[in-house]
Amino acid sequence: MTGTQRHHAIDYVELPVTDLAAAERFYGEAFGWRTTSYGPAYSGIRGEGDTEVGGLRLADGTAPGGPLVLLFSADLDASAEAVTRAGGRVVEGPYAFPGGRRFTFADPAGNVLGVWATS
Repeated sequence: MTGTQRHHAIDYVELPVTDLAAAERFYGEAFGWRTTSYGPAYSGIRGEGDTEVGGLRLADGTAPGGPLVLLFSADLDASAEAVTRAGGRVVEGPYAFPGGRRFTFADPAGNVLGVWATS
């Protein structure tokens, strides 16, 4: 525990992926994520100050559904373009919602996440 965790706040997100190297490349290119390898089946996702905020776990497959993880963006349209350039697919949006705009996307392994912005 680093002392930065907050009670009942999202602390760690683990994404199953079918190709660990491809997932590291996709999230690195699309969002600038940095990872730490823990072997052939797991990489930690590093946040600000190198705090680990999540992981990419090698799995036999992925399944739709589950929690929707939302990322924040200062430039939503540029983020949508980055997802597409990195090999992902925008599933819905960008569209307006109370509080701003957002879109959902599928990563190359099929995980669906969202990105939001205040405008």
